[in-house]
Amino acid sequence: MRTVVIIGAGFCGAVTAAQLLRKAAEPLEVILLNRSGLMARGLAYGTRTDEHVLNVPAGRMSAYPDDEDSFLRYAQREDPDISANSFVSRRLFGDYLEYLVREAARAAPAGSIYKPMVGDVERIQPLAAGARIHLSNKKVLEADRVVLALGNFAPGDPKVDGQYENFYSSPRYVRDPWRADALWVVKPDEPVFLIGTGLTMLDTLLSLRARGHRAPIHALSRRGLLPQPHRELEIRPVYTTGLPKRLPGTPNVRDYLRGLRHELELAKTEDVDWRDIIGGLRGATPQLWQVLSTRERRRFIRHLRTFWDTHRHRCAPALGRLLDAEREERNLIVHAGRVMGYNEHADSVDVLWRPRGKLQLKRLSAGYVINCTGPESDTRSCAEPLIAQLREAGLIKPDELGLGLIVDSDYRLIDRQGHSSPTMHYVGPFLRAQHWEATAVPELRKHVAQVADVVHRSLAQQPQALVVS
Repeated sequence: MRTVVIIGAGFCGAVTAAQLLRKAAEPLEVILLNRSGLMARGLAYGTRTDEHVLNVPAGRMSAYPDDEDSFLRYAQREDPDISANSFVSRRLFGDYLEYLVREAARAAPAGSIYKPMVGDVERIQPLAAGARIHLSNKKVLEADRVVLALGNFAPGDPKVDGQYENFYSSPRYVRDPWRADALWVVKPDEPVFLIGTGLTMLDTLLSLRARGHRAPIHALSRRGLLPQPHRELEIRPVYTTGLPKRLPGTPNVRDYLRGLRHELELAKTEDVDWRDIIGGLRGATPQLWQVLSTRERRRFIRHLRTFWDTHRHRCAPALGRLLDAEREERNLIVHAGRVMGYNEHADSVDVLWRPRGKLQLKRLSAGYVINCTGPESDTRSCAEPLIAQLREAGLIKPDELGLGLIVDSDYRLIDRQGHSSPTMHYVGPFLRAQHWEATAVPELRKHVAQVADVVHRSLAQQPQALVVS
């Protein structure tokens, strides 16, 4: 029997396991390996906070691209009032992913094995006809194929002058707000300073309020932009998809921006919502990204990325209203600027920051500083042990812009010399390096389905052989 080991059990890992099992033509062993006990959850869907809801309506959250209503049917079995346009809890979506894997394992060819396993991978050793996976508990797994489904890593520390870097080892600094126990240290009456104003900031605000926190929260980012909300809709939106065809033939960021602005101005006169214009770019985004030169991609990241993220990756309508209420009541104060340093005291910390466009520093006192800058994606310097091992062994090729990993058209990892791995594949948000759109379920589910097809095809083409070192 062939064995596929999937490392990472969030959305991509769980659905890869389900797709491999449901598409198997003969008995297959699938090992789903995760270093925490949460399977089919990951950071996003392991939350136990009811206020954490999906950022995409239920009708567009199917894990299977060939069954658009898969999640909606599951959700309606739990609550018949849920519609295609409902924004439901992430916990429910995690339950759905667990259900999919169980059902796929039950329906797999007789003799197939699905094995969820808790373990921390220290090293992957490529072999002539597979790979050997070394775990921190000294256990060793052997696989015909390995799928890295690594998701989001903890944020990197914001850059400050060297004299202030010691603060990042302080108990008054929370580097990863998604860690299960990270926010319990914050007392209800302590002001908090959040670095970042995107979706991670919103999740952190919701978690703090759910724990009874009522003190003011300050949030700072370079531009001070907040996530835009989705609309309340009774039917699925109809996206306007003509813009990519009307963009100039010479690919550059300035022309992309001009074309988008022109389209948005036309939309105002035709009673078309701007969200439908942005949504219409989703399918064409990988092609638009891939034809840009490295220089143009750098320009986009430096000048436009934040604007794109706040408009493209929106929050649920109810959470948009909550943000407005928090700001109106001055419970949430948003700043545009840059953190310059910290002065820590016995019971507080002063954050030194410079407002955007100003030279003079300002000072804000808080009980804790929480890093909400979003997940780390720079595999060139990421300290995650497995990424570091693969990088040092030359088995991966980080992209030059720090967005993720380079893979070939079959999702096979590219090594330092530019060669495709015969046995190791990657699927997950690090595909952003080549596709840009690789963080939301509607895009990731397509990548996952293709990875499963590629793995099955490669196993069918490989003669059965004993794996030897």
